[in-house]
Amino acid sequence: MMSFLSSATGGFSMGATMTLLLGGLGIFLLGMKQMSEGLQAVVGPRIRKIIGLATNNRFAGVTTGTIVTTVIQSSSVTTVMVVGMVTSGVMTLVQAIHVILGANIGTTITAWVVAIFPKMGDSFGLGLTGVAALIYLFAKRESWKYTGLVLLGLGLVFVGLNFITESVEPLKEMTKAAAAGASQSDGSTFTKVLESFNVLSRDGTHFSITGMLMCIFVGATFTAIIQSSSATTAIAVLLVTGGMLNFETAATLVLGMNIGTTITTWLAAIGAPTNARRTALAHTLFNIIGVILMAPLFPIVLPIVNQSFGIAQMDPTSLGFAVAGVHTAFNVINTLLFLPFTHYYATLITRIIPDAKVKESPRLTVLNPLKTAPVVAVEQARREVERMSVRCDALFGSLRKIIEGQGNDEIENDVFHAEDELDILQHEVSQFLGVIMSTNLPSDVAYRARMLLRVADEYESVSDEAAALLKQLIRMRRQNLTLSERGRQDLLSLHDLCKNFSVNVSEAFRQGKYAADTLLTHIHSDAAGISSRVKEIRKAQMMRMSEGDPTLNPLCSVIMLDLLNVYRRLKEDFLNIGEAMLEESHAQA
Repeated sequence: MMSFLSSATGGFSMGATMTLLLGGLGIFLLGMKQMSEGLQAVVGPRIRKIIGLATNNRFAGVTTGTIVTTVIQSSSVTTVMVVGMVTSGVMTLVQAIHVILGANIGTTITAWVVAIFPKMGDSFGLGLTGVAALIYLFAKRESWKYTGLVLLGLGLVFVGLNFITESVEPLKEMTKAAAAGASQSDGSTFTKVLESFNVLSRDGTHFSITGMLMCIFVGATFTAIIQSSSATTAIAVLLVTGGMLNFETAATLVLGMNIGTTITTWLAAIGAPTNARRTALAHTLFNIIGVILMAPLFPIVLPIVNQSFGIAQMDPTSLGFAVAGVHTAFNVINTLLFLPFTHYYATLITRIIPDAKVKESPRLTVLNPLKTAPVVAVEQARREVERMSVRCDALFGSLRKIIEGQGNDEIENDVFHAEDELDILQHEVSQFLGVIMSTNLPSDVAYRARMLLRVADEYESVSDEAAALLKQLIRMRRQNLTLSERGRQDLLSLHDLCKNFSVNVSEAFRQGKYAADTLLTHIHSDAAGISSRVKEIRKAQMMRMSEGDPTLNPLCSVIMLDLLNVYRRLKEDFLNIGEAMLEESHAQA
């Protein structure tokens, strides 16, 4: 690669070198993304179980965050998942803090990979990319396909690292030429850039406060821009192994990277409920406080480390291990310092961002499903649909009171409010799942997403039918019409049949596909029973009208027939929900 670029450009220029660096960075980031997506698909079902270990036990939470981040190779994905779980009420703030502490430790594995395998792009990386691409494109079995995606991402990571490594070589030569006084403006310019955030003085005897602050700022800014501490860590390791940065400067860059990586959490929390913003603040403050505590110690500790381990005498290629060690040590020490006080820390965050004056509901639209493990994103959507099911169950209780004559303005307004609320939820779930389904999904996750889309639509229809039922009852009241006692009892009996049917279907939804066959064994016979009851009441109503029953108001009879049609449609809505769950269960059998 180097020889080709050199011959193509007639020697290395700053422009060609930066092109190589940016290209390598892009390939590295793409590889990390592909590898993370593949790993999420392969181990997705296990991620949910692992995250379930994040109880209030602080050590279990930290371990969970570390394992998940190490497995999916992205602290950004982990923290966005945490924000999503806090937003949807799956996780408390304290649990989220524990997982984030672990995620900061897990993300340091990238620095070790770069230090161990700095030059695998030419042979191993390209070979792995080629083989993995063939597996991904032509494998029939889904498990092989996503395994190929993981290997493809890993190969691209190594290829990207190789480009970045090779872009460092000419920069190194430019710097040497500039230091020797050669007339090379590119080298002179680059040398000045490096010197501007070098933490050591020119004679290398003491730390420069200005250099340290500049170094932290550069690390934080660059990481925030590309939203990947893995990439900035890789560049820092490669620059130090290439002799472009001294150990002390690279180690200080790590401090800034830990601040910059928190931008992803804030992007996920913008416009989110209070707890999500608290999670983002907890992540940011944790890293900022850690930097404030550690930075003053660096001028004291780093020289001791340098002397104790002979870092100054190390071969440049070995310095990457030292930087990786600093990265890991920073996050481990920071975690150990915070761990005993996480509950107090959560209290502090709660005081900084107090509860909203109006009760908030979890919102899916503020989450980025593309940065969340598909199985976790679908689980978040399922919880929103579960909220819809609970809301619909409550509607039956409100409508029964109104039919009995015990309704009031508050109950009626709640029914109409529920219709608006479920309209919004259905739109959010559809939009959220639509984005997820536009990506490569494992078959079980795809089936679940399609089922949730269908179920959310049906629950929204239930709320529409409930509002239509209420409007008919209000119409009767405004025209001073009342149901006969027989008509009222018939309607209540049908109402109870539909309610029992809805409760059974919703309970099957909440328990999941593995309980569907058991709980919905009689779903079609139950639905047929409701249809039969509708026909009985309609037939009796028509007979009374034909016989000229003097107690029967003609307009009231027409409204009664409209009410029967509403209950028939309600039955169809819940039957469709049950069938959607049965189809998912049988498809995965």
